[in-house]
Amino acid sequence: MIDNSPYYTYKHRELTVEGFSRAMVQSVWRVPELDIGFDVGALPWHFLSTPHWFISHTHLDHLAALPVLVSRRGIMDYPTPTTVYLPKEMVEPAWDMLQVWERLDRGPMNCTLKGLSPGDEVELSRDHVVSAHRMQHTVPALGYVVWERRHKLKPEYQGLPGPKIRDLKDAGTVVTDDVRQPLMAYTGDTNPVGLDENPIFYEVPLLIVEMSFVRVNHRRDNIHAFGHMHIDDFIERADRFKNEKLIVCHISSRYDVEETVEAVREHVPEPLASRIHVWGNED
Repeated sequence: MIDNSPYYTYKHRELTVEGFSRAMVQSVWRVPELDIGFDVGALPWHFLSTPHWFISHTHLDHLAALPVLVSRRGIMDYPTPTTVYLPKEMVEPAWDMLQVWERLDRGPMNCTLKGLSPGDEVELSRDHVVSAHRMQHTVPALGYVVWERRHKLKPEYQGLPGPKIRDLKDAGTVVTDDVRQPLMAYTGDTNPVGLDENPIFYEVPLLIVEMSFVRVNHRRDNIHAFGHMHIDDFIERADRFKNEKLIVCHISSRYDVEETVEAVREHVPEPLASRIHVWGNED
């Protein structure tokens, strides 16, 4: 396997999270069990097989490798085409960028760019749906929730023999209800309003969320104005986080991962602190 870009791995329940995230450097994630990725600020070769990508916003450290993704997947001739979802306001400029690279590279940039608005949903499969939610950043930004969708037989049809249920379905009768459970969510870059306006992010079992700053001398009003979060935002909302696990990421490039790990241990109250995994900390 070619090792061209670093990434870490973390397992929670049945989901594997792989990726790398540092502010102003690169953010890229994938969940192989779901066949999806989030943001593409870089592209580990191992991630090329992933066909569905959800872009939170179009800052360079979250989108720079889009031409690489599209071109390399085309060259490798994967059977599933490349589909990239992003805020609808950014579809046209993202396509313009790909067209420029097509001229520079003299190779086709074959993919589908699909614009999403808050409230839109994408059916990944019969069993999984992704919903888009407005985040608060300096450019249009979306966070994403992945839902597991189960098809439960409606009460009035429970107990009927299989052939009878089949006949009802063949006649056009809807015999099941969709029952959804959130699996995970990804915020991308946002200030705390993005969470507060979308409380489902406090409830998902696995949350990937930015915690860009932890130092006490970093002013939160400036941090929020630039669409980011401080550790104090988590401390103030400690009782709201019901997640089984929080992966905090997008750590400022001004300091190392260990400083964030120590800040979480020292300042975040339990039981929240023990549910936080600082991305890049391999302990």
